Amino acid sequence: MRETAAPEPIRASTVLPARRSALRLETADGLALVGALALPADRDPVATLVCLHPLPEAGGGGTPGGSMDSHVLRKAAWRLPALAGVAVLRLNTRGTASAEGRSEGSFDEGVGERWDLAAALDVVEALQLPAPWLLGWSFGSEVVLRWGAEDPTPVGGILLSPPLRALGLAGLPGWAADGRPLLAVVPELDDYARPPAVRVALAAVPQAQVVEVAGSRHLLVGHVEAALDAAAAAVVPGAAPLARDWPG
Repeated sequence: MRETAAPEPIRASTVLPARRSALRLETADGLALVGALALPADRDPVATLVCLHPLPEAGGGGTPGGSMDSHVLRKAAWRLPALAGVAVLRLNTRGTASAEGRSEGSFDEGVGERWDLAAALDVVEALQLPAPWLLGWSFGSEVVLRWGAEDPTPVGGILLSPPLRALGLAGLPGWAADGRPLLAVVPELDDYARPPAVRVALAAVPQAQVVEVAGSRHLLVGHVEAALDAAAAAVVPGAAPLARDWPG
């Protein structure tokens, strides 16, 4: 009888099986963006995450150097296709660079990035990826809040570590009126907006929910599993908690 290998713990550097490909996205204002797509290795995806990264180096501020390779987004692409059957689409917004390359254009403080989000949703539509959710981390949550409700494609939005700047934007009434689900995953010790402040800011959006990540700070170092569990639970009900071993 052939022996079955014992499960191995999923570690920070573990890359689980998936079908992975590079993407080139084209924006309506004429820019070429760098992206990547991870699909389940042996089945069709049941849902999709479109991931928007923290503040890029050009933006300055508290999380410089954000890109599609920021650790939570990278680990989402490494784990979620296998563990939850989710397609994970990441991109470098305009002017942002990572190991995969640099997107054309320059950082536009969340304004021109609306076209980057639209380009990603065009890819979702072209590839017929199912049930797309927007996942924005820090600066990425600003893009989700500001522009996500303007497009009918997304099922809902997930905000990781949303700063108060993002929560004060004019996009909140759009989400409130639209009614699509909105989830904020907020570190207990966040450097820019802690759970009580986020609850107050999102009170204007009746369907919004806030999940607190105990003991975590803004960058979610050491708390990726909790963040991915919260995202998976929203996107694929019943998928969380995610397996901590592979094979699960």
